[in-house]
Amino acid sequence: MWITESTTNALTPTAVALGNFDGLHRGHQQVIQPVVKNSEFGSQNSELTAFHSTVVTFNPHPQEFFSGQSRQLLTPLPEKVQQLSNWGIEQLVLLPFNRELAALSPEDFVEQILVQQLQAKTISIGQDFRFGKQRSGTATDLQAIATRFGIPVAILPNYNCEGERISSSAIRQALTEGNVKRAELLLARPYTLQGKVVKGQQLGRTIGFPTANIQLPENKFLPRLGVYAVKVCLEGERLDCQSCLLPLAAGVMNLGYRPTVNGIGLTVEVHLFDWSGDLYGKAIAVQLEEFIRPEKKFASLDELKAQIAADSAKARNLLSPDTTHEKVD
Repeated sequence: MWITESTTNALTPTAVALGNFDGLHRGHQQVIQPVVKNSEFGSQNSELTAFHSTVVTFNPHPQEFFSGQSRQLLTPLPEKVQQLSNWGIEQLVLLPFNRELAALSPEDFVEQILVQQLQAKTISIGQDFRFGKQRSGTATDLQAIATRFGIPVAILPNYNCEGERISSSAIRQALTEGNVKRAELLLARPYTLQGKVVKGQQLGRTIGFPTANIQLPENKFLPRLGVYAVKVCLEGERLDCQSCLLPLAAGVMNLGYRPTVNGIGLTVEVHLFDWSGDLYGKAIAVQLEEFIRPEKKFASLDELKAQIAADSAKARNLLSPDTTHEKVD
């Protein structure tokens, strides 16, 4: 997939899906789908074959630019690139969100960015999309302006799931509560943590539970601290986890500060079941399946060891294909 921060380097002409798209959830999929040509995910419209299927988004996120505070993302750029590529998107344009872009009127944004620079021939947006100076442009404004240039604009309605509007905020709330199944339902795929395996304190191996310590992107949004049943893809397999050709490794993950051993920073540690090997330096993708319990400080290493054994047993039970998710005492 071609990735550019400069519209002058963009592949043109384009079929554009426009939005922030953090999470690439079910609602985002509906907006992106019309511009993807000849794929199971996207449109079968033969007219799209002459255009480059393009997702246009903003970097940094407008809220981050205006607030001056870094924003934790459901899909940091490497994950976004991976998922869009899986869907058949040919190009990702990361518009630098700066004072100049923020000051453009809705008319100038459409004419200068979409028409002149990207040579958009069709555009897809969500009904809540806002653009232009002080977010004054609405989806219907964009449609009206683009129509003057002969460009059709598809406005996709909000996508609901079980009576709730699907949004990045709803997914963040579910993850904050440890409700990973709800997040998975809204995303249409499990929430995944991706990073490199680095050396930690190596305490786990001394108590019989060796762990892989994962270094995540600094701007990755993290779920509720605690212990999770997980499935894992390793380097050499497809890291999107949705498309792994080989079975996923099962395991248990702890996300937290390790209060029992006086941990000094947040860590992500995964113990893989029935697996051994050197993981240092390798990429790993951890797919969250079930929240087991919140983080807790134990009185001794023996108590911690016993709890890890109980957590592992529960995770095995939850991840077993034959289980009906009964509790493990």
